Amino acid sequence: MSSNVSATWRAYKKGAFFANPCFTQIHPTCIPVHGDYQSKLTLMSESLRNDGRVWVPKEPGDKRPPNQIPEAERDYYLENKYPSFGNLVPRDVASRNAKEQCDQGKGVGPTGKAVYLDLSDAIKRDGKETIEKKYGNLFEMYERITGQDPYQVPMMIYPALHYTMGGLWVDYDLMSAIPGLFALGEANFSDHGANRLGASALMQGLADGYFILPYTVGGYIAGEALGDVSDDHAAFKDTEKESAERIEKLLSINGKRTVDDIHKELGNMLWEYCGMARNNDGLKKAKSMIPALKEEFWENVTVTGSAGELNQALERAGRVADFLEFGELMLDDALSRQESCGCHFNEAFQTDEGEAKRDDENYAHVAAWEYQGDGKEPRLHKEKLVFENVELTQRSYK
Repeated sequence: MSSNVSATWRAYKKGAFFANPCFTQIHPTCIPVHGDYQSKLTLMSESLRNDGRVWVPKEPGDKRPPNQIPEAERDYYLENKYPSFGNLVPRDVASRNAKEQCDQGKGVGPTGKAVYLDLSDAIKRDGKETIEKKYGNLFEMYERITGQDPYQVPMMIYPALHYTMGGLWVDYDLMSAIPGLFALGEANFSDHGANRLGASALMQGLADGYFILPYTVGGYIAGEALGDVSDDHAAFKDTEKESAERIEKLLSINGKRTVDDIHKELGNMLWEYCGMARNNDGLKKAKSMIPALKEEFWENVTVTGSAGELNQALERAGRVADFLEFGELMLDDALSRQESCGCHFNEAFQTDEGEAKRDDENYAHVAAWEYQGDGKEPRLHKEKLVFENVELTQRSYK
């Protein structure tokens, strides 16, 4: 809940554009799910794939412990499929292939939704001490969570959604469509995912915070005649009234379903139909399902506590209300983009080798959505992507 859409969603509903909301980063190196009680999967470091080898049993349904499966009966599927890059293929490629292996019945572990990440060859080659210096903290974290020693048995990993790469549309000064409202780092769309492939959120946050915003905000303030601001302004009073009514409504529903229950249903829905692989039928199905879930939330959710205290139950309810609305925009964006790219894989648009097939003629653009009011379809604006120093080509990791 600490990572949420509420601040950017408020800005969107006040006039800022929301860009590329369907672009999602998939992290292939997560500790697999253990049960429905988990709120999310634990993120491991991608650095493990520098030395680790990813594999599954060759035969579907093979439930032998990994150390009992001979080398000849293991499928190092990334190395076999992508001999040039092997286990170092990009995140989206590694993630889709892991899911594909599990869908074929080759998944490992109690749930069958995991693949092995094996560092035994690296330990034999470089020695345990060297590997411990590189990954000791990660090995310790894995053992604490799973109870298994990765020095002795391969790790089990599975892909998980990291977060959406989209965010508020901003110009080169990081100012949104609302004059004077700046957004940086993960709150905007500008670098991470802007090219339809993905970059680094850390890089974006550092670049925005160190090299851009300190100069552009100061320049804007210096060049504008800014009047006094007070809470007597009509916009402030309207927003205060709207927020109070929303809080009162959430607390008065007194239904039978918890916020977490509805949050989980929404998350499963978006993972299933707008996750690492999408198709038009699934996107349309989810688009038809969210209104009913949103209605269920506003009629049957239960929120304990009161408004006059630190109330985390109320905070979570507000976040999920925003997630429900944002989910609809994600689906609109995904349906509008009839191509596949690193940030968005539509199963109808893939090469003969199963890789993302872009449509640069029609979709080399930023999709910036403008709020039109509750119950109305948002308006799509397209900002063309112009590449001056790079020639667009089809990706291949063979």
